[in-house]
Amino acid sequence: MDQEITPPGIENVISMRGISKRFPGVIANDQVDFDLRRGEVHALLGENGAGKSTLMNVLAGLYRAEGGTITVHGKVANFNSPKESIDAGIGMVHQHFMLVPSQSVTENILLGLEEPRFRMKLSEFDKKIETIAEQFGLHVDPEAKIWQLSVGEQQRVEILKMLYRGADVLIMDEPTAVLAPSEIEELFNTLRSMTDQGKSIVFISHKLHEVMEISDRVTVLQKGRVTSSGINTSDVTRADLAHLMVGREVVFRVQKNEVQAGDLVLSVENLKAMNDKGLQSLNGVSLNVRQGEIVGLAGVAGNGQNELAETLVGLREAIEGKITVNEKEVTNKPVKLGIRHGISLIPADRTQVGTAPNLSVTDNVIMKNYDQKPIGQGWMVNSSEAGKYASELKEAYDIIVPTIDTSVRLLSGGNLQKVILAREISSEPKLMIAVQPTRGLDVGAIEGVQKLLLSQRESGAAILLISEELEELLSLSDRIYVIYEGEIMGEIADGDIEKIGQMMTGTRLEQIGKEGVGSNG
Repeated sequence: MDQEITPPGIENVISMRGISKRFPGVIANDQVDFDLRRGEVHALLGENGAGKSTLMNVLAGLYRAEGGTITVHGKVANFNSPKESIDAGIGMVHQHFMLVPSQSVTENILLGLEEPRFRMKLSEFDKKIETIAEQFGLHVDPEAKIWQLSVGEQQRVEILKMLYRGADVLIMDEPTAVLAPSEIEELFNTLRSMTDQGKSIVFISHKLHEVMEISDRVTVLQKGRVTSSGINTSDVTRADLAHLMVGREVVFRVQKNEVQAGDLVLSVENLKAMNDKGLQSLNGVSLNVRQGEIVGLAGVAGNGQNELAETLVGLREAIEGKITVNEKEVTNKPVKLGIRHGISLIPADRTQVGTAPNLSVTDNVIMKNYDQKPIGQGWMVNSSEAGKYASELKEAYDIIVPTIDTSVRLLSGGNLQKVILAREISSEPKLMIAVQPTRGLDVGAIEGVQKLLLSQRESGAAILLISEELEELLSLSDRIYVIYEGEIMGEIADGDIEKIGQMMTGTRLEQIGKEGVGSNG
């Protein structure tokens, strides 16, 4: 699709022309053009590594481009720092918030400002912030400490921080990744309120249904270059956008065949565990998974999901409770014993936990069977058999890599995930624990991962799918548990998204619908 010419009378707040940015061995942005109009939400789409965040980091003053020009309200701008970008009215809200937990909302918003310098009457600034919050529908208590706030409220603080500094342009990088459905709805209401008042939003996201809902226009990047510029969202379908991103047709809801659930594989009873800070993160979790079913675990990030996965496979100690796999107790047993019982883990952290980045594809795929014949021969590894095994997995899982001797740190996110899936699935697991298996992947890679999980389900494996992608859980799961602050809020088998959303913010299933029950009922 051709680049859209700005109609007469429409004001371009930002114009980026011919932006080029290189990193060692990579051209992240190659002659990229991007326009942002007054009062619009402009979505920026692309596969992993397409150059979206790099382009916006240039606009936010975090990177300096090697070529191209930026104009703000018609005036050429050269940003050497984020401060210069903010002074020009451009603010960026990152996916990972930059807040001080022990300080109040107001204190966080004032941090880094030149005024006030020595003495401040916080109550006066509380009122100023309350006025801005009211103006844009950003409901948050200025006196509350950050640690007391929900994730959605913390995001509002980040937005308020930029508005207080006078931002007319707000760059939102994957803003819904950590939000519950109700919080996403509130965020979208805020963004609409902002554009109604003349603010402009750049919306970076992998979630095409959200892009279709919130954006006015879309620009698509592919391998650092613009493939479609400033197209009206109303003129395209979700399938059109997916095709523009990956260059082929994409199936959004993969075919899920009927499978009769079999014997109980995983039983978890009253499981309790601590997190890395020494605080209890699992508070009596009980759940079960049977043969031939995918059981989803929904929850906003940071509610004990990672601790649960690590405790189930023996990477974290359980302080109370019982874990049984195929009627054999594995609570606090060594990881290797779990592997022998058929437990397989796809961890959330592909680089630090899921793989050894500096080792080759071959070394990474034999990690579970390096000591078994024919690969393992006594205390040695049969290099020929290991290579043969790795080559077979490379072909079977379509791992795009120059050779099987290539270090996995050089692979894209999608291919790195394929290496992990190849290793874990080839071990023919009886129980698979998949944590955020498609996080950060583009729509094409997501489709491939989801098909692999469903094929394991049809093969009789029991799968616990831990994901923050509600659409993915609804598409793949036979049942869904919801976790909040380390406790199971309830179990849903009918995919009721409204009930799931309420449970994700702390309401127990049995309390939903009862009069007078709040979000923490």
